[in-house]
Amino acid sequence: MQPGVGRSSIQLPPGDWALLVDFLAEHFARIGREVWIARLQQGKVFDARGEPLSVDAPFVAGQVVRYFREVEHEPRIPFEANILHRDEHLLVVDKPHFLPTVPAGRFVRESLLMRLKLATGLGSLAPLHRLDRETAGLVLFSIDERSRAAYSALFAERRIDKVYEALAPLSPAHRFPLQRSSRIVAGEPFFRMREIDGEPNAHTQIELIETHHDTGRGRYRLRPQTGKKHQLRLHMAALGLPIENDRWYPDLLDESEDDYRKPLKLLARSLAFEDPVGGEQREFKSRFEL
Repeated sequence: MQPGVGRSSIQLPPGDWALLVDFLAEHFARIGREVWIARLQQGKVFDARGEPLSVDAPFVAGQVVRYFREVEHEPRIPFEANILHRDEHLLVVDKPHFLPTVPAGRFVRESLLMRLKLATGLGSLAPLHRLDRETAGLVLFSIDERSRAAYSALFAERRIDKVYEALAPLSPAHRFPLQRSSRIVAGEPFFRMREIDGEPNAHTQIELIETHHDTGRGRYRLRPQTGKKHQLRLHMAALGLPIENDRWYPDLLDESEDDYRKPLKLLARSLAFEDPVGGEQREFKSRFEL
């Protein structure tokens, strides 16, 4: 059994299906019965102990079934991540634009987590935080399950200094540095966020660190004090400073294939924290440029 590559699980509900494949074909109707039969024959469906299940395996309510999630004709993302640091606890990686952090939607093997598991053989590897697929820069992964909670707490308790950089228009209407605070909630469609009136739950410090008057744009340093989904993109757009090549904010552009010539100009530049295991101060910086 491969070490966690694209693996999902489901606990079988009460029902009167005769065979496991009958349930799978009905529950995952978009995949198709023939595909499930092929996966069972190829040893890609397991019980909770990791033992392969056969095509004629009976349906057993309550049983935990594990399987490899696959996407037919998964597109190859032509950019590579770079491992910047590895020790017994942490893997620090520079993620390129367009590569999702974890399997989602039409990407499974073409995700940072799956690529790293295959490249390193670290089946227990787990991301401590995530970046949007469109955002490039630093991602921290936990290697050792015994220290994972201590490193996860850095993010949950906001004891890690996260710095981003973005390219966006210049604006004489704002004086920098400034702080944007607002209330962010789920929007429409489901994958977008929006600001509403109410007690702020998202805070970002914004600095203008470089101006390019010939192009009318600037380089901004963004320090999020909270971690709401799409917070930086939404805060910049709300200020009238949409990040360059943002297809979702302030307006949702028509869905189309990725244009690799126009990546979102947002980069997770650095991460700094006091190591919860060793106690030393640590800082990592992305080597990518916008």
